Amino acid sequence: MHETEPKTDATLVLGAGELGVAMLEALTDRRTADGRTLSVLLRPRQDPAAEEGIDARLHSLGIDIVRADLATETEDALAAVFARFDTVICCTGFVGGPGTQRRITAAVLEAGVERYVPWQFGVDYDVVGRGSGQPVFDEQADVRDLLRGQSRTRWTIVSTGMFTSFLFEPAFGLVDLEHGRVHALGSWEHRLTVTTPEDIGRLTAAILAHRPRLDDQVVYVAGDTVSYAELADRVEAYLGRPVARVLWSMEQLRADAAAHPGDGMRAYRLAFARETGVAWDRERTFNAAQGIAVTDVAGWLRQHRPAGGDRG
Repeated sequence: MHETEPKTDATLVLGAGELGVAMLEALTDRRTADGRTLSVLLRPRQDPAAEEGIDARLHSLGIDIVRADLATETEDALAAVFARFDTVICCTGFVGGPGTQRRITAAVLEAGVERYVPWQFGVDYDVVGRGSGQPVFDEQADVRDLLRGQSRTRWTIVSTGMFTSFLFEPAFGLVDLEHGRVHALGSWEHRLTVTTPEDIGRLTAAILAHRPRLDDQVVYVAGDTVSYAELADRVEAYLGRPVARVLWSMEQLRADAAAHPGDGMRAYRLAFARETGVAWDRERTFNAAQGIAVTDVAGWLRQHRPAGGDRG
């Protein structure tokens, strides 16, 4: 255990990707009220000239930059960094490869960080459990075991479902706006919960500021929860014309994943083709209880309309 006493008003966000930036912006908006200092952990500079603009933007927001490589640093080295902060929020995903989230969590616990929000911005790993076919899902279950197996560090898991934009990611293949096609995973009645990174940042900041504190629990949020049939309806309403509806059966999804064992997208399709664990009712979410407005699928489509408004 590191002897350094963590600051009582210092937050560290790990990573400045899509979610990390959204988290930093949301925390910056609240910082005036709570008086906390805010830092972000980035990798050591790879291209100083190219990264100068990013650094300048962060500094202009009053965000301090901490440098460390999550993929290569030892747990002890990471713990020494984390020990300077009382709150750590992980927004790095699995960019460091398998085992990254277990190692980060172990370092957080070794450092004696007072409050931790792990990278669990996704499905309900308690329901999904192990053996889903996605090794990263198994690792997320391990992280929960680590957190629940100790009592010093308070933790809050924010379950968000899939990033809304991933519904429309061409490589994932669920929605093809250009050709007017929607695929369903396993059944048209299966549902998905989705939330935008911007809303995840705002809602996580609100969860951390909530009183009484929401410690040692899973907090559910949702921008939208839709069945695949409802998703097709919303895409039709957006495009103003019928779409082709194609069901990928469970048998087909299993066969595709087995035939292409190195294809992460096929594995993800199978992992999300579930009746449970990947969706929850919006009515029982934190944002619904607090009356916080969020972006649903229809709103996301309106915001991402192609230039000129041509919807095909």
